[in-house]
Amino acid sequence: MTSSEFSRSFTDLVPHPSALSARGALDRIEGGEPIALPTATALLGARGDDLDRLLARASAIRDDGLRRAGRPGVITYSKKVFLPITRLCQDRCHYCIFVDTPGGLAKHGITTFMEPDEIISIAQVGAGMGCKEALFTLGDRPEKRWPAARSWLAEHGYGSTLEYVGAMAQRVLDETGLIPHLNPGVMSWNEMQRLRPWAGSMGMMLETTATRLWSEPGGAHFGSPDKDPALRLRVIEDAGRSRIPFTSGVLLGIGENHAERAEALFALRDLHGRFGHLQETIVQNFRSKPRTAMQNDPDLGLDEYIAAVATARIVMGPDATVQAPPNLTDLPELGLLLRAGINDWGGISPLTADHVNPERPWPDIDLLAELTSRGGFALKERLTAYPEYLADADRWLDPNITPALQALMDPETLLADESARVAPRRTADVPADESAADVPAGAGRAHRAAHVDDGLRAALLSAARGSGDAITDDQAVLLLGARGGALDELAGIADAAREASGDRAVTYVVNRNVDTSLLTLGGEHDADDPGAPTPALTLDMVQQLAAEAAQLGASELCLQGRPAAHLPGTVYLDVVRAIREAAPELSIHGFRPTELQDGARRTGRSLPQFLSELREAGLSSVPGTAAVVLDDGVRAAFSQGQLPPAAEWIATVEAAHRAGLGSTSTLVFGHVETPAQIVAHLRALAALQERTGGFTEFIPMPFVPGDAPRALAALAGRGPSPEASRAVIAVSRLLLAGRIDHVQAAWTKLGLGTTGQVLRGGADDIGGVLLDGALWPEAGPEARLTLTDADVESLARASGRPALRRDTAYRPIAEALVVSGR
Repeated sequence: MTSSEFSRSFTDLVPHPSALSARGALDRIEGGEPIALPTATALLGARGDDLDRLLARASAIRDDGLRRAGRPGVITYSKKVFLPITRLCQDRCHYCIFVDTPGGLAKHGITTFMEPDEIISIAQVGAGMGCKEALFTLGDRPEKRWPAARSWLAEHGYGSTLEYVGAMAQRVLDETGLIPHLNPGVMSWNEMQRLRPWAGSMGMMLETTATRLWSEPGGAHFGSPDKDPALRLRVIEDAGRSRIPFTSGVLLGIGENHAERAEALFALRDLHGRFGHLQETIVQNFRSKPRTAMQNDPDLGLDEYIAAVATARIVMGPDATVQAPPNLTDLPELGLLLRAGINDWGGISPLTADHVNPERPWPDIDLLAELTSRGGFALKERLTAYPEYLADADRWLDPNITPALQALMDPETLLADESARVAPRRTADVPADESAADVPAGAGRAHRAAHVDDGLRAALLSAARGSGDAITDDQAVLLLGARGGALDELAGIADAAREASGDRAVTYVVNRNVDTSLLTLGGEHDADDPGAPTPALTLDMVQQLAAEAAQLGASELCLQGRPAAHLPGTVYLDVVRAIREAAPELSIHGFRPTELQDGARRTGRSLPQFLSELREAGLSSVPGTAAVVLDDGVRAAFSQGQLPPAAEWIATVEAAHRAGLGSTSTLVFGHVETPAQIVAHLRALAALQERTGGFTEFIPMPFVPGDAPRALAALAGRGPSPEASRAVIAVSRLLLAGRIDHVQAAWTKLGLGTTGQVLRGGADDIGGVLLDGALWPEAGPEARLTLTDADVESLARASGRPALRRDTAYRPIAEALVVSGR
C-alpha cells in the first residue's frame, strides 16, 4: 500500500473532530476498546484534565510492558558517540540545519566526508569515556546532487556513500569495539543486507505519512526525493524483511494535522506487527532553527507534544519502546515525558554534540538519572540492540556482530554491562571464513563445541555415508533439530554431498518476474476492471517487458499469478505467444500448478491437452510453487482451506513433466508443520522424481510471517530461525541426493547472510537475480529485490567457489559472469 493509499484508506474513517472528543476517546480505551484511528486522532487533542487521564493510561500501559519484560521501573538510554559522516544531502528539508553545501562546508573548514582517521579518533576517545554505541548519521545519497561528493568518493575508492559507511562501520567495530548504529537514510534491501554484518541496529525516521508535505510546494519536505512517505515505508518494511533491529518514529509539528499524526503511528504499528523489528519508536518534537525555511515556524507546543507521546504509547502497546529525546525538552518538563509513557531516552553522548540539533545540548547523564529517579524510575544503560533482540540473536543479528554485543551485555538483564569497556576486535576473534570483503561477512560458521546425544550422533554417521537412503525418517527428524556444533557438522556433511554431486559452482540465472494476476486485455484499462493499475499489464506491455528483459541480458521470464476471473482462459496461451513473439530467445517459466488447473478448467480442456497447448505456444517450464508441505492437514491450516489437496499438486506436476515441461520443486517450512512432515514431503518429491525425472531443482523457502495474512501469521508464529533454515537445507541436500541435483538458496527470504551460510551447507544455486528493469518494476511480485553483480560475486567468493551463470535448465551460459573463488 502506498502512503497516499494508506492515508486515504484511514482518513475516510476519521469523523469530523467534533464527532469524537478526547474525553469520549478516553472513555473508550478505559472501557477496554482497542485503539482505532479515530480514537487516536481524538486523543491527540487531549488537554487539561483529559490530558492527565491520558498520561495515567499511557503510564499504566508502559508499566505493564516493563513488568512483562522483567524490567519494572527501568528507563533506558545508550551511551554513544555521534559521527556526522557527511553533511551533504540530496534532500532539501525546510527545517534542517544539519546539512550544508560544499561551499558552506569549505567556508567552515569541514571536509566533504569525515576522513577515516577522524572517525576512528573520535570513536576511540568515546570508547575511553565508556561509550558503547557509534551513531552514524549523514545526509541521504549526496553524490546524487553534489559533484563534490562524487569526486571525494571516487578519489577515496568508494562507489557510493553507503559503501563508505559500510567500510567505516567495519573499521569502527574492528578497531574500537564500539557497536555501529547506522542511520544513513533511505536504503535498498540489498544495501541493508550489505551493512547488516557491521551494525547492531539501523534506523530511519518515517517522520510523517502526510504525502502533501512532500508533494506540494511549501511543504516541509518539498524538493526532498527521499522524504516520499511511500519510499520510507518501503525501507522500514525491507528492514523488517531483513530481520534488522530497527529504529523509526515520527517528527511532529512540521505541518501535519492530528489525523496524519495518528496515521503515521498506525503505519509503524502495522509494520511492526508484521515483522516485529521496530525496537524503538521515537516521538520527536519540531524545534525551529535559524537559517532554515521554517525558522519562523513555532516550536511544537508542550501539551501538544506530551499528548502525542502518550498517544504513541497507547497505539504502539505495552511491549513497544517509546523514546523521546531528552535534549529537545526543557529539563523541568522531562517528568511529563515519563508520565506520558516513554521507557527510553535514546542515545546520549558525553563527548559529541547532537549535530542535528546543535542548539540543544545533551543533558548530563548523572543529572538525567536524578531526574528519572524523581519520576520513580531507575536509569539503566542499554546496548544499541535491545534485550528482546539479543535474546534471539540468531534470528535478529548477524553472526559477525553478535560476539561484540555479547561482550558488552549483562548476561542476566541483557542490558549493557555498565562496567564493561569496549575493546578492538582481535583477528582471532573473527571466524576465519568471515572475509571483510564479502557481503555475507557474518555468514561464516562459528565452530562451536556441542554435546551430541547418541541418536543424533548415529544420524550424523548415517548422513556421512553419502546416501539419502542410508538415513531413516527418524534420523532425518533428528537432523532437522541439529543446532550449534552438531549443525555445523551436518552442514559440512551436506556441503561434501554437494561437492560429490558435481555442483562445484554457485549458479544463478538472469531473469525477471511478471505478475500475471495483473493482466488485462483492454486498452490502458480494462472496462470491466476500473481499478486496474497504471500502467496496465496488457499483452503489449508484457511484450515490452519481455523485450526489455532480453535487452538487459535475461535468459528467463517467470510468470506467476492467476489472471482475473473475467478474462478468458485462453489468456494463459495468449501471454505465452506474445512473449515468444517479442523475445524468442527467452525461456518462459510460467504458471503454478493451481494456475495450470485453472487454465484447463476455464478453457474446457483436459489438463494434458492444456499443457500440450502451452508447450506448443512456447512455454518452457513451470514453477513447482504452492507445494507448501505435501500434507493435507498442513495445507488446510496454512491456506485456510484455499490450497487443493496434496495429491492434486503431485498429479499436476507429474502431468507437466509427462508433457515435456520440467519444473522446480519447493517447500515452505517453519510454520505449522512438524519435522516429520518435512521429511515426508522430501520423500514424496524424491518418489515423483524417480517416476518422471522432471525436477530441475529443489527450493526450500522459510516462512516469512510479514508476507502472510495476519490470521496465518498469528497461527504460524515468527517463522524459522536461520539455524533452522540451515538444518532444513542440509537435510534436503542429503535426502534428495542422487535424485534432485540442485538445491537453491531462496535469497529473498533467507537474506544474503544466511544465503552465504547455506551455500557452504548444501545449497549450490541462488536462483534468479530478479531484474526490475526501468519500464515497470512493480509488474513483478518481488519488485525492488534484485541481486547485483557485486552481490553474486560476494556470495560466490564467500563460498570459495566460482559463480556461473546458467539457463533455466541448468546449462551454462558462455557469456556468464564467472568469479574465481578466493
